[in-house]
Amino acid sequence: MNFGNFGSVELQMLWLSIALGLVQILVVTLIGGMAGRTPWAIGARDVPPPSYGKLFGRLDRAFMNFVETFAFFASAVLLAQVLGKHSMLSVRGAELYFWARVAYIPAYALGIPGLRTIIWIASFTGIAMVMWTIYPG
Repeated sequence: MNFGNFGSVELQMLWLSIALGLVQILVVTLIGGMAGRTPWAIGARDVPPPSYGKLFGRLDRAFMNFVETFAFFASAVLLAQVLGKHSMLSVRGAELYFWARVAYIPAYALGIPGLRTIIWIASFTGIAMVMWTIYPG
């Protein structure tokens, strides 16, 4: 992939993170459909969703966790771009966020104790690194 038009590594990582989120929602949707969740999903959803096993639940929660952190990451990257504040810290922070989010999916899906938390801390640290770069003080 040629990301030459993006102007910064941080924006490249933002694009890749968007793609990662889309892949996650597609995988959760497909696995849910294969597990028989489609009737609930296309209905009025007046009742809680049925449970379809550990793997589906873990992948769904991993995606929801991505959604919870992504807005902060995207906002930080876009602020860095608008303010023209880039450094190796913001570049490494954006890369850390993206790769930690990639690693989070199999770690959560496999249910490896402690590893998911360590990876989440890494993704949070990536956001903090970008934020530190744009800190106004």
